[in-house]
Amino acid sequence: MSKLISIFRSPFKMKLYFLKKLPSLFFWNIRVDEISATRAKISIPYGWRTQNPFRSIYFSALAGTAELSTGLLAFLAAENQDISMLVVGVKGRFTKKANTRSFFICEQGQELIDTVNKAIETGEGQTVEVISRGFNENNELIAEFEFTWSFKKRNKLK
Repeated sequence: MSKLISIFRSPFKMKLYFLKKLPSLFFWNIRVDEISATRAKISIPYGWRTQNPFRSIYFSALAGTAELSTGLLAFLAAENQDISMLVVGVKGRFTKKANTRSFFICEQGQELIDTVNKAIETGEGQTVEVISRGFNENNELIAEFEFTWSFKKRNKLK
């Protein structure tokens, strides 16, 4: 099993990782509910840490949760590879007020893996657009984000 997957499948290790590397996710109490090489499901609670003055989850907390659902898959695709990765674009659309625990799902891990492999094979930067869809506890769509990830093989210093 991947080292990253083992970190995110352990609630304790995941919290330590968030505290060290992504403190806002620690503060928002983000949870990795499911993780594999091809699918990620991330959740965020509705509560005082995440709410805005309009009694819903603040848009940046939703965006951060959505980004993590794609970012973990990107991270797994690039794991043990000499490759750099970066979000170079984002689009968001909100369809319903988020006032319950919300879940973001990305199922495009294979596309990310293929893009990383192409960047390694060609030596040229590659981009891929991946979608994360957010749902409330009633399985109603609340938001949809499209992230453009860029992958590039690192240059070796001579």
